[in-house]
Amino acid sequence: MNEMQTEYFRQKLLNWRQELLRESDETLQHLQEGGLQEADIADRAQAEADRTLELRTRDRARKLISKIDAALGRIEDGSYGFCEETGDPIGVRRLDVRPIATLSIEAQERHERMERTHRDE
Repeated sequence: MNEMQTEYFRQKLLNWRQELLRESDETLQHLQEGGLQEADIADRAQAEADRTLELRTRDRARKLISKIDAALGRIEDGSYGFCEETGDPIGVRRLDVRPIATLSIEAQERHERMERTHRDE
């Protein structure tokens, strides 16, 4: 991967991270705005379900931010774009779709086949 491609992915990761943090801040503000004001028990239950879903989404975003930070670290140490399992380059097209990828397509497919095999046992 050349220097221009590396910078492209660094910027893509930084922008993605910033977007996730912005969404997280919006969720925090939304949750702090008020408690459950709905008089109807069904409305209150729906509002609680919505909040739970929002918190689960934010938890997934938090985990994603950790993966983004790890990818940024790999850019810094020069290991970004190489498969953790085989050491082979991860395709640029794959990284464009999934910039936090740590495995090549072949290694990821092997990993998923192994998971299915062990899950079925």
